[in-house]
Amino acid sequence: MQAAELGAWLRLALTPGLGNTTARKLLATFGSAQAIFEQSAGTLRQLGPDKVANALLTPPENLASQLEATLQWLQAGDDRQVVTLGDPGYPSALLDIEDPPSMLYMLGAPDSRAWSAINNRALCLAMVGSRNPTPQGEHNARQFARTFGASDLCVVSGLALGVDGAAHDGALLGGGTTIAVVGTGLDRVYPKKHLDLAHRIAQQGLIISEFPLGTPPLTANFPKRNRIISGLAQGTLVVEAALKSGSLITARLAAEQGKEVFAIPGSIHSTQSRGCHALIKQGAKLVESAQDVLEELQLPHAGAATGAWSDSQPEPEESPLLSAMGFDPVSLDALQARTGLPTPELQAQLLALELANRVARLPGGLFQRMSLG
Repeated sequence: MQAAELGAWLRLALTPGLGNTTARKLLATFGSAQAIFEQSAGTLRQLGPDKVANALLTPPENLASQLEATLQWLQAGDDRQVVTLGDPGYPSALLDIEDPPSMLYMLGAPDSRAWSAINNRALCLAMVGSRNPTPQGEHNARQFARTFGASDLCVVSGLALGVDGAAHDGALLGGGTTIAVVGTGLDRVYPKKHLDLAHRIAQQGLIISEFPLGTPPLTANFPKRNRIISGLAQGTLVVEAALKSGSLITARLAAEQGKEVFAIPGSIHSTQSRGCHALIKQGAKLVESAQDVLEELQLPHAGAATGAWSDSQPEPEESPLLSAMGFDPVSLDALQARTGLPTPELQAQLLALELANRVARLPGGLFQRMSLG
């Protein structure tokens, strides 16, 4: 893309008060971003409110600096692109959603399978969930995604803390690829904790943003990017979510886009399971294993065919303490009452199970068993 053309697209994106819908109408009328800014004030005012026309006639103050920064960013490597509506490289899956972004910034290895996956949503599954998952929820996200990665299913998520990060990590651990749709400019990583993860995704997958370089982590941008997460995928799996979780926005958007919605159930006592339970009540498909999702999407299970990692590992012989714990968080006092074990022996057994990743220690002095699936 030439500098003049890129500058016109940036001007369109940076014009205050101009949304994607109006931008698409202008593009449909005049044929290109450059042609929009060649129109007279009278012509523009015939197509919309004076406020919008005036905004289009006045170049944004930061246009020159934004153009320079974007050109420098593009020149820094062959792993980055800016694509716009109508470009051959624009993700075809996003053309079917209600509000496709006018511009997308993309960062990733040119030979990554993620580049082909963005044009074939049948190869993509969105995975979303709580930023503060239970240990079991985070474990489920990573292990399910690991199986999906081994099955050549590209995992799409949002690089947030918790379930998102575990899903990206799991897909890469499974030898697969993953796409992170972020709510900032691609010249920054949010949260900072995921700097290393973002680097791994850029090497083995793809990071996408509709926001200009330099955009900070503004609260409103994260729900907005969710339509891209669901739009790129054939279905959305909610791993763990509270009733007011942003993950439910992604699930709703997926349903509105005619996509499959899946949810993993959890304890009836956990607030982090209530969002998933609500989705299941509304018709989302209850899943207990990654295989459930693969079968619904009519994809083969790579683990069964190639010996790759499977989320259905055989359970070892269960200890009496694990049986007494059940699957809900439980206190030391409650365990002592259930088992009758002396405190030192109980604590020793809990420590052994914790070191074996069979039990997680929770805030408030609680313990919860971890399944191997």
